[in-house]
Amino acid sequence: MYTWFVILVSLCIILRFFLFGRRDGRKLPPGPSFLSSHILLLTNSVLGIEPVLRKLKSKYGPLITLSFGSHPIIFVADHSLAHQILIKNGAVVSDRPRVFGFRTITSASYGPTWRALRRNLTSVFLHTSCTKSFAWARKCVLGSLIGHLQKHDNGAAGILVLDHIRFAFFSLSLFMCFGEKLDECQISDIASVQRCLLSWSITRKINVKIVFPRLFKILFRNTSKIYDKLRNDQKQKLMSLIKSGRRSLEKEHIAYIDTLMSLKIPDEEANNKSDKTLTAKQMVSMCGEFLNAATDTTSTTLQWIMANLVKNSNIQSKLYDEIVAVVGPPPRPPQPGAELELVIEEDDLAKMKYLKAVVLEGLRRHPPSHLMVPHKVMTDVEVQGYMIPKGATINFMVAEMGLDPNVWDDPMEFKPERFLSDDSSYIIDVFDVTGNKGIKMMPFGVGRRMCPASDLALLHLEYFVANLIWYFQWTQTDGYGVDLSERVDFTVTMKNPLRAQIYSRVP
Repeated sequence: MYTWFVILVSLCIILRFFLFGRRDGRKLPPGPSFLSSHILLLTNSVLGIEPVLRKLKSKYGPLITLSFGSHPIIFVADHSLAHQILIKNGAVVSDRPRVFGFRTITSASYGPTWRALRRNLTSVFLHTSCTKSFAWARKCVLGSLIGHLQKHDNGAAGILVLDHIRFAFFSLSLFMCFGEKLDECQISDIASVQRCLLSWSITRKINVKIVFPRLFKILFRNTSKIYDKLRNDQKQKLMSLIKSGRRSLEKEHIAYIDTLMSLKIPDEEANNKSDKTLTAKQMVSMCGEFLNAATDTTSTTLQWIMANLVKNSNIQSKLYDEIVAVVGPPPRPPQPGAELELVIEEDDLAKMKYLKAVVLEGLRRHPPSHLMVPHKVMTDVEVQGYMIPKGATINFMVAEMGLDPNVWDDPMEFKPERFLSDDSSYIIDVFDVTGNKGIKMMPFGVGRRMCPASDLALLHLEYFVANLIWYFQWTQTDGYGVDLSERVDFTVTMKNPLRAQIYSRVP
């Protein structure tokens, strides 16, 4: 059925092209032919197109056009061009391609609704005071994680690291989202629903649903029913938490759902002249977005960092020495079920420069997403002599920028020292989170649509890396080694998940 769908759409687009042609003779960036372009887009998932883009880059350069009807798709693979587009022309490219249904922070068009949703997240929920109020929750989740790891101390078979850290981050995300401490069975149940929906969206041709939603429902009825069932399962699980969760803003710990309950967004049906509250369905979408974003990207990055620390024992030793110099030797890990008393506190992290360099190097070498969420061009913009027209979709090859040999020495090597001054006393100005000064890497995106929770992500990565290295020595498992091959999932993760042996620093 899908093959016939591609053929049908191909014929329709070709017919439209010959009947109406291009809108004008403006010079677009180079790329494959009209027919080749849309076949590439229809036969590759959004997340699986990166290898194709690499080949196109070697042929056409850092600006590539894939034609798709009257609205081309532009890919950018150069850091200076990305800075010109996302920073100097940021307002022009801050929109999103149209999607159907409620629009979350990620997918909302650039306008009043997006501003209200993002402001609520950044200025209310991610305010410094609110972030600090969850310090005890981070300690609680860390204690549970270390307790589970302790069961595998000195185990010959090692442990699959991702399973443990993903569960830990999902537990933390659930509490931050709903303000309720759930038992492990409840957490696993909700996590399973989220993973099923996410995995299905990736492995199926979900880009067809996005581009042709009405045709998708007609031609792929069974597939559409599966997707709708998964969405309904998600709604049932999350709605039970929304209904049963606490709702008082006077509580000590404000959950994300509390801010959504009181949020007013512009009523687009009334031309934004009045405000309205979020519906239950819209809250489910917002909470689902939060859980995915707060769990997968951070747990994926943490696995990559730990893999490189296992593979490079000298870097792990240097990091451990810095940690001990700041906070002293580690305690004996608590027994499973016992409370974790001593941890590296968040105030201590600021004193650990090498730790920050390790985390930054992990993000440079292994950004969780190799492509950004697509941007939509709001008005014509000229870039390097080419015209990117209004309505075009534009995306950025994040991984290519972090591995550019013109910017980074030995880009494939894991070298945290590249972020440090000669005497290792401070982080040099290589990584500018905002990208305002220049783009050398962009794991959180850049510009007006960059990840609003980048500071929280950095805090979580530093906090968990520091404590895991403080409590345990991490080594390769006999017969496995560390394979840094990649696999595209919701994020770009390890093809062969990290299996490591751990040993308590204090027996």
